[in-house]
Amino acid sequence: MKPFLLLACLLASSPAFASETIKVFILAGQSNMEGKAQLPLMEHVATQPATAKRFAHLREDGDWGVRDDVWIDFLGRRGPLTVGFGSPGRVGVELDFGHVVGNHFEEPVLLIKAAWGGRSLYRDFRPPSAGLPDQVTLERLLAAEQKKTPEKTMEDVKASFGRDYRGMLREVERALGEARGAFPGMGDGAFELSGFVWFQGWNDLVNDEAVADYSRNLACLIRDVRRDLKAADLPFVVGQLGVGGAKQADPKRDLFKDAQAAPTLLPEFRSNTRLVRTDQFWDEEAQAIFDKGWREHLEEWKLVGSDYPFHYLGSPRTFSDIGRAFGEATLALDAARSQ
Repeated sequence: MKPFLLLACLLASSPAFASETIKVFILAGQSNMEGKAQLPLMEHVATQPATAKRFAHLREDGDWGVRDDVWIDFLGRRGPLTVGFGSPGRVGVELDFGHVVGNHFEEPVLLIKAAWGGRSLYRDFRPPSAGLPDQVTLERLLAAEQKKTPEKTMEDVKASFGRDYRGMLREVERALGEARGAFPGMGDGAFELSGFVWFQGWNDLVNDEAVADYSRNLACLIRDVRRDLKAADLPFVVGQLGVGGAKQADPKRDLFKDAQAAPTLLPEFRSNTRLVRTDQFWDEEAQAIFDKGWREHLEEWKLVGSDYPFHYLGSPRTFSDIGRAFGEATLALDAARSQ
């Protein structure tokens, strides 16, 4: 573990790294990439005898540690890596991911997170090479939207496809452009794109058309991200939807999970992408209390969960484990491309 510095000291002054490069990782997706584990629950599980050990690497002198070698920019919320860079007042996968890659690399690390809740790959993150849906689909969407907003036009509908893909690229450009001024301690090394993590799926799962198109759209996303970021061999990690865990079969959900996995098996992607099954990290203890009625067992629930199942029950253990797995998968891909 590299040493922590108190946040106040870090902001006051910090020596610049002399590294020739700064490792940059992009974390993109929807609400679960934002992060949904609430801080009071994080504090609880990190200080209880039964669970403290698994969070000990995040603590320093009885408080949350602050990295002096890993920085994060999440839609303009930025600072040295510590808790609180999920949704407001929450933590996501970025925390353990940042610790895994930060511990591995001697170079300073910058995390850029571009995530917005309620987004689909079919529409919002649709990559350019996927093109637009057929005209019949576009006209159906226009008619539906004009019922709510009569002034909507076909151009408005077309412009909505890929809106957040374009927004993600703008966020990367903005964050890199502002990083040296925002984080003087990282030094003046060249930025090196070193990994991309995609964690998304719920808004496509609930739409049959989106499920049918997901594999093609994800393959287009991988290609387009590498092209537009000018990083042809960029390690690309796909976080497979894990809502509900792995114990109970759900044909619709499992079909979607297969669609997420399929692009990583294509010959062009086998050596440079990695699928991470997030269902293996499902918090069964939190699920059991949720199932018996979290409102009727609120005090018990507040010790294990902090959100609904589609947000992985807001379980700190789940988000911690997923973040660690994303980091390890990224490092495995980085090692493979270095051989």
